Amino acid sequence: MTYTAELVTEERDFAALAADWDRLHRRYAHATPFQSHAWLHSWWCSYGGRGRLRLVLVRDGRTGDLVGAAPLMLVRRPLPALVPLGGAISDYGDVLLDDEHGEEALAALTGALSAAARTALIDLREVRPGGAAERVYERWPGPRGRVDDSVCLELPAVPMGELIARLPSKTQQRLRAKLRRLDALGIQRRVVTPGEVETALLRLLELHRLQWQGRKVTSEHLRPRFREHLVRSVGPMVRGGDAVVTEFRLDEEVVAVDLTLLSPRLAGGYLYGAHPRLREHKADVAAMLLDSTATHTKDTALGTLSLLRGNEPYKHHWRPLTVVNQRLLLARRRTAPLLAAALCDAAARRRGKDLVHRVRERDRGGRP
Repeated sequence: MTYTAELVTEERDFAALAADWDRLHRRYAHATPFQSHAWLHSWWCSYGGRGRLRLVLVRDGRTGDLVGAAPLMLVRRPLPALVPLGGAISDYGDVLLDDEHGEEALAALTGALSAAARTALIDLREVRPGGAAERVYERWPGPRGRVDDSVCLELPAVPMGELIARLPSKTQQRLRAKLRRLDALGIQRRVVTPGEVETALLRLLELHRLQWQGRKVTSEHLRPRFREHLVRSVGPMVRGGDAVVTEFRLDEEVVAVDLTLLSPRLAGGYLYGAHPRLREHKADVAAMLLDSTATHTKDTALGTLSLLRGNEPYKHHWRPLTVVNQRLLLARRRTAPLLAAALCDAAARRRGKDLVHRVRERDRGGRP
């Protein structure tokens, strides 16, 4: 079997790949929603830079089917590098590989990546363990390095009752009481239709702004480019079964909206907005949202209910598994100095974070 490789650098060609890309996305078992065409192309429209697109594609030489893809862009700072599309607003990064094409397609994609790198480092961020990017890393012929990236917390993809049953008896009692409280308040949830997605997302973002008013918030979530990306990407994802938007109503008023992203083996609550009045009613919003997300996993083959990036204490109440994303750095011999510089920078940042953590612990009197 022969394979052909190509490098796509034009946005219009990226847009035209939607059907091929979606078929490949479905044929890669470890794909996450952040590798879907709708998410990545929309991200590029909001965050990409002219002349920087680098899509490395591999096709079956006989049929022309797309069997491998690496969605990348060129950056110049702090080092010349090819980095994944999706950026900081995507919880997982990866390449795509058709599961049925095995080692030959993997070899073709690895070779095409090496050719595309030229004088830049390949810097693959937030690779979930088991991703195809790890297979590229293992096969890479040149200098390489890996370091830990973000922490993600994961639960089994089971209904809410089974999630609660995993916990100590006192915690179970407390959570069941909180769920009964939500029922007593009369909070109703409804999955919105594809035609209602834009309105629901705009309401989500407004509620998100309200819930964080006066507190530290991720500023990107309040920017027009993020709003445009979310509206543009989630509509097609809902129609394709890659996302669900849920509204929560209290006394006929929408008091919360949740966006859950889906793929064959993973589901995760990506973003929500909740009205501050829910706190006044002593509603446990976290339990409400997790209960909702779990309903989208119980009748499918999804393997993981991901709490996505972040090691917040409230997530640990559910006794999740800690999974560390990987940062995979790939160089050619001529770019080995870039690899060394990136690894040194990563080590320095890690030491800095550890120092800050120790200082904060000391200031709190040693309390974790």
